[in-house]
Amino acid sequence: MASIGRREQEILTAIVETYISTGEPVGSRTLARRSREGLSAATIRNVMADLAEAGLLAQPHTSSGRIPSVEGYRYYAERLSGEATLKPDDEQTIQRYFHGVNEVQDFMERTSHVLSLISSGVGVAVTSTGPRKALEHVHFQRMGDLRVLAVVVTGSGVVHDRMVRVPHDVSQPELDLAARYINDNFRGWMIEDVRQELERRIEQERSEYDRLMSSVAELYQSGALATKEEAAEVFVEGTANLVSGENNRERLRQLLKTLEEKTRIVELLSSYVDTRQEAVRVIIGLEETMPDLSSFVLIGAPARCGQEILGRLAVIGPTRMDYQHTITAVSYIARLFDKLLNDPE
Repeated sequence: MASIGRREQEILTAIVETYISTGEPVGSRTLARRSREGLSAATIRNVMADLAEAGLLAQPHTSSGRIPSVEGYRYYAERLSGEATLKPDDEQTIQRYFHGVNEVQDFMERTSHVLSLISSGVGVAVTSTGPRKALEHVHFQRMGDLRVLAVVVTGSGVVHDRMVRVPHDVSQPELDLAARYINDNFRGWMIEDVRQELERRIEQERSEYDRLMSSVAELYQSGALATKEEAAEVFVEGTANLVSGENNRERLRQLLKTLEEKTRIVELLSSYVDTRQEAVRVIIGLEETMPDLSSFVLIGAPARCGQEILGRLAVIGPTRMDYQHTITAVSYIARLFDKLLNDPE
């Protein structure tokens, strides 16, 4: 990424924001009229030439003004944050759409709609695929000879219950002891990590806690800690927003086809929205994963409930989009997801 000075940054920012607003190449005279420092058109032209040489601006025609290059957009976007204030109208819209929502699926479905509405791009929301869930609590209830009801509660409040058969009868006090051992040692752990650690401890500690670990081993091996493997659910809204801005019919057809294929959407968000990231991520140019989206932008964030990752949300749109506005909206909804599911009241 090129290193440029304060004046160059200000002029690049002005060009990007003017072009986003008007869709027309930006000339030096336009910027001179708006310059707070009273810069002349000649001075601005010199700076624009330097920015073009650095690869941050492009010139569609020899006699026209300049437009941001992909690198110019990247430079601009990297200096934005999700901490800006959301517009009051947008905040009211979001609050209205999510009022009373406390289910992951409902939230994600509404997220795709709200993001498309606010950004004028494509709103995308994808739920997590595997049982990457944090353990909150387990309870085992004896239901008769060799049968145990296993209840697993995740950190997000989702309850999984499963009837399992054990090879040897286990009394209720032994089941309570096994549940207490798991709750005391593994609350907050990811469930698949619990299973791996239990395998290790069962072998290591069997002699020391023979009866307890025998009960835990039988429950584990019977599938008492298993949670249903759920396929990712994909919600996409706002593809019509792209139609008006795309004149190439074949390219538009390919683009819409890509956005209709749910497995490719999951692949796209998995590639670019890292579940470990703390902030909104902006990716300009998605050709590494999908050539059909080479000139498009993805602005996305993980959907968390505490430390548990329950999905990803994003906006996909053209490079000429309102970055600050969209980043702020994605950030706001990601935080709202955590708040609503942790504290539905």
